[in-house]
Amino acid sequence: MKFATFSTHQTPPQPGLIKENRIYPLSFPDMRAVIEAGADEAVLHISKASYALDEVKLHAPLRPTTLRDGYAFETHVKTANANRGREVPAEWYKFPIFYFTNPNNIYGPDDEIPYPSYTKEMDYELEIAAIIGRPGINIKPEDASQHIFGYTIFNDWSARDIQREEMKVSLGPAKGKDFASALGPYIVTADELADKAVARPGVYDLTMRGCVNGAEKSRGNFNDIYWSFGDLLARASEYVMLLPGDVIGSGTVGTGCLLELTKAQGPWLNEGDVVELEIERLGTLRNKVGKKS
Repeated sequence: MKFATFSTHQTPPQPGLIKENRIYPLSFPDMRAVIEAGADEAVLHISKASYALDEVKLHAPLRPTTLRDGYAFETHVKTANANRGREVPAEWYKFPIFYFTNPNNIYGPDDEIPYPSYTKEMDYELEIAAIIGRPGINIKPEDASQHIFGYTIFNDWSARDIQREEMKVSLGPAKGKDFASALGPYIVTADELADKAVARPGVYDLTMRGCVNGAEKSRGNFNDIYWSFGDLLARASEYVMLLPGDVIGSGTVGTGCLLELTKAQGPWLNEGDVVELEIERLGTLRNKVGKKS
């Protein structure tokens, strides 16, 4: 199934189910309520009325309860560390790393992303995110798929110069990341991806692409991930209850950011640049970089 949050000229943002290029409203107050009910229950509350997708505005599919971001693609980790003149820390291979970022500054499809005045090195990050649908604590990797409602595209916007300074003191990133995260356009459940499943929990063979102003910059595959979403959920849920609406990002796919592609030297994103992140089966998340304030 494929879900989205949408609005029309006459209606405020509401959750919907997408079928054959049409979206059907669901009688829930928001996407978090849909996720708490579960996909099978949600489709029982579908409206008979529908809209063509080109008649509606799509929003970020949900407002996360919490937002964790992983660091799970080895190619990205190796390149990012090499660009900093160091080897991959041995600890990276011991357990999956993640950090908490801001669940409140969430942007959706076609939203303009603010360019903070404090940075000169704005970057995008091509990621996939899992949305928790069933609560759980101390989840085993092989059981992780039972706790995932679906998947969406995640752009972890970054201020690289600020991130670099923050992480010199072994804490962060904070202001290097918290100004914007983009999700969307859809949440796609596992049934839509079944033929792309691989032999690792919560991982699929899906092509990932990133373009800036129509030119392809990034290309990878979700299956290249070193730490699976099974591993990420297991680590995140150790003595911690994961709740419906929690979002966990994969971390950047190899080649999935300008930091990698330019050896951390730039050029970086500019005002007016259009960034499009595409993941097979999940759609395209498009955003424009706003004017620097």
